[in-house]
Amino acid sequence: MSRARQIFWAGFLLLAAGFAAASYQVRFSAERVLARNRSAAQGEALRLEQQIVRFSAYTLPKGLAFAASLEDMGVDRPTAVRLEASAQSVFDLRRLRAGNQLAIGRSLWGDLREVRYTIDPEHVLSIAPQGGSFHSEIEAIASHMETVGVGGRIEGSLFEAVTDAGENPQLAMRLAGIFAFDLDFSTDPRPGDTFRVVVEKKILANGETVSYGRILAAEYNRGTRSYRAVLFRDASGNQAYFTPEGKQMKKAFLASPLKFAAPITSHFSYHRFHPILKEYRPHLGIDYGAPMGAPVQTIGDGRVIFAGLKGGDGNLVKVRHANAYTTYYMHLSRVLVRNGQRVEQGQPIGLVGMTGLSTGPHLDFRIELGGRFLNFEKLGLPTADPISKRNWPAFAAARDRAFALMPPPEGDHTSVAESRQPRAPVSSAR
Repeated sequence: MSRARQIFWAGFLLLAAGFAAASYQVRFSAERVLARNRSAAQGEALRLEQQIVRFSAYTLPKGLAFAASLEDMGVDRPTAVRLEASAQSVFDLRRLRAGNQLAIGRSLWGDLREVRYTIDPEHVLSIAPQGGSFHSEIEAIASHMETVGVGGRIEGSLFEAVTDAGENPQLAMRLAGIFAFDLDFSTDPRPGDTFRVVVEKKILANGETVSYGRILAAEYNRGTRSYRAVLFRDASGNQAYFTPEGKQMKKAFLASPLKFAAPITSHFSYHRFHPILKEYRPHLGIDYGAPMGAPVQTIGDGRVIFAGLKGGDGNLVKVRHANAYTTYYMHLSRVLVRNGQRVEQGQPIGLVGMTGLSTGPHLDFRIELGGRFLNFEKLGLPTADPISKRNWPAFAAARDRAFALMPPPEGDHTSVAESRQPRAPVSSAR
């Protein structure tokens, strides 16, 4: 073989070997990539199995036990019993409430990962597998406080106006309580009235309001008159609502034994026709046409001197107050206090009913002083101490900060409080 041919075949064999080696290298690299991809896919599948949890929600019906509810959602009975036992260790399952949400979380392959029961808007009971058993704990739902301004216009009731403004009825109750000494929300509100408040709201991450904190300032415009209040805490820690001029909102008595939605159906009179006895006789009180079961509140601090059934008065509560007045709450369907009990202003003492001589559910409310019944609608209600001269600068600063957060007014109002610039008192009230 000639030398040229030897060189050719040697080069050919080297080239072939190089191609073969390159082919093996490509194949080996491809197999390594495939192996890595297979390993990554297995790792991703494991991550998905461990981390991704799909929840199915269930609304608890009335009267169904916790374990039975879990079985309704596809949990086998032995597991449901173990979950119930674990939950009971941190939460009294007798406090389960119909209508609350129960949710079961499962992996993509259907394995149980977590059970969650919503106790209230701020707390969740969580039960999760741990080793061969279950671990239960109560978790707080993340929330934060915001100070916001809220306003609205009255078309029907204060309750409806607050809910129309997107707020919880709880805010209406709080607002009515602030002005309860000046306004009777069962009779005073009129279409076109407006309200504004600056309130602290506890808000969840999803934007839902779960509760209200302090109302820092409030305003209620009735016709051409404006009622305004600001919350102030002095250096001693005493906290109360005051007018912008520094007069305390609190009086000896509330303006009504009911908060609102209770029109007066019969006024104080010395000559009224009795619908049952069919004769004219004095009616020395005020009848509120409230619905059956509406809560009745004491209008002032005092002590219960009678609580029970008394003839034509039906179920009656009598409260004696420190200023020598006695108040009567008649025809109750239920009494919530007992003889000798101390009660505080605004405390529920009974429920509206129609016991005794009554043609329908209502509250007959009366007030007595020195053996003589008085017309509560014409009774002046004295106020408590105003802001002292020493506390005026701090009060004025708190007032101005709070009212600066008010939302824009619904319309123009001539405010009694704004008709003059509030000034510091000349002398201390204490």
